[in-house]
Amino acid sequence: MDPNSCTTNSVSGFYNLLSRELNNLDQNFLSHNNFMSIQFLQQVLSSLQSFNSQLTLLVQKLHLPTGEKWLDEYMDESSRLWEACQVLKSGVSAVENFIASATNIVSSLDNYHHLNPVMSRQVIRAISICQRETVGLEEDNRVLMETRIQQLSLCDDLNWIDVPMDSKFNGFSGFRGVLHAMRKVSSFLLLILFNGLVFCLPESSSFNDQGDNYEANAILGSAGFMVSMARLRQRVANEMEQFYGQSGILLYEFRGSKTTMEELKVVLERMAEFEEESNDDDHNINNDDLQYQIEKLRSGFGLLRSGVETIIGQLDDFFDEIVEGRKKLLDMCSSHSHR
Repeated sequence: MDPNSCTTNSVSGFYNLLSRELNNLDQNFLSHNNFMSIQFLQQVLSSLQSFNSQLTLLVQKLHLPTGEKWLDEYMDESSRLWEACQVLKSGVSAVENFIASATNIVSSLDNYHHLNPVMSRQVIRAISICQRETVGLEEDNRVLMETRIQQLSLCDDLNWIDVPMDSKFNGFSGFRGVLHAMRKVSSFLLLILFNGLVFCLPESSSFNDQGDNYEANAILGSAGFMVSMARLRQRVANEMEQFYGQSGILLYEFRGSKTTMEELKVVLERMAEFEEESNDDDHNINNDDLQYQIEKLRSGFGLLRSGVETIIGQLDDFFDEIVEGRKKLLDMCSSHSHR
């Protein structure tokens, strides 16, 4: 995405930015066959970063009065973004530990053609230990979600989608309405990131709209970005139906790696059993099915590791951007007050 294409100097321009970027995410969502893939989640996080940086620039363009409540409201929202990203980073860092354990297993299989029943049993035990660790990390992430999601009020922000255009939201040259819109959009995008990277709660139906006329209600709100958000929200809700009643980390590459590890375990168990029954301990396992599963696991964890590292890097950049944005506005208000 060209950053120059989404700069905005007005309130209406910011609303257009929200609409345009949400439409881009909608198209990207359709182009990805794999729900909650690393690539899509990276784009969601990039959009969140873009909205935050453009909001900071907009504030500087609006020349808002020093010492007014708008600064407190901006600081509250940026603090909420900071806290949400801390939760995201904690959840993603836990996945890094899973990758490290699984990578050790893949490395131990580099000489797979020399495996015998004893060695294959050792690998099976290592896989079982890794799987138990995975259950533990998902449980930790579940607790993280349950304890922090309510504090951040993400689901509450999606209980209604339209932005009331009354005098309250026209305050501060329209900035208050922009901040309200930003909060709703960011809550929606954060929920996508949480479900993909941290944990999807079994009752996670927060993407479903309240009522059947969501698009009509959005249009009545006279803000095109709400139509864009409603459309993407419905697509996500439709995909979420396949996980109804389930829980866990929805990240596509994470789920795929867990499945591949289990498949490899099954192959090793079957071959170890065959070797033991044949009473031929010197007969090494050399099987195309085994080689295929090992390479599949190696490739899957390579993609997962690369994606997780990229997400963590993005989050670290986002932390810096939030701090820098807050500092800029504080400095701006401080300089104005001394004139």
